Amino acid sequence: MPKFLSKRIPYILLTLVHITLHGQQDQNFAEEVAAIKIKYDTLWDASKPVVVFTGSSSIRLWSDLEERFPKHQILNTGFGGSQSYDLLVFLDELVLDYNPHKVFIYEGDNDISDRIRPKYVLRNIQHIVERIKQENSSTEIVLISVKPSIARWKLRGKYRRLNRKLKRFSDSEPNIAFVNVWDVMLDGRKLDESLFIDDGLHMNEMGYDIWYEALKQLLE
Repeated sequence: MPKFLSKRIPYILLTLVHITLHGQQDQNFAEEVAAIKIKYDTLWDASKPVVVFTGSSSIRLWSDLEERFPKHQILNTGFGGSQSYDLLVFLDELVLDYNPHKVFIYEGDNDISDRIRPKYVLRNIQHIVERIKQENSSTEIVLISVKPSIARWKLRGKYRRLNRKLKRFSDSEPNIAFVNVWDVMLDGRKLDESLFIDDGLHMNEMGYDIWYEALKQLLE
């Protein structure tokens, strides 16, 4: 067996398992993605520059995202519960169809919680970036680090490992930025628990205030 193929077999097998286990979930996502398309097909102005924010529920639940950046045409195509592979599956509908000049991506939170290893999450992110660049090499991409949370604090070591991988990847590629929202959501070395709603996973307005401050320089 060729050496390059033997190295890829674990990732290929993991991908096949992911497809099998998430078949029904992808069908559910298909319905949510279709609703997102219906919404923005009526609002999107193709004659103006587009900024897409996409990823899992931390993006989907950012209810005032468009209002925080009124100078820009913002499309929030986040879909709750998604993992990096799901974004790869629906990348055309959620990102590429809008020909954005800038894309903000938040994925990895649910992957790690579902015991997907950081290196495989990075592989998916790399494939996502590659496809975006193939469509338009000048598109700017912003990778948002995985955030800390009360509900998943026990997984902080794996999240930090993933964030380091995302940072190194972004540093090695043109037109890719990395935003660290992990550190700014801490109170010293502890998590600032005042930033979350009752489920301990999703952020309240104060949490999104911190995200806004971390991200605004990349838009304004």
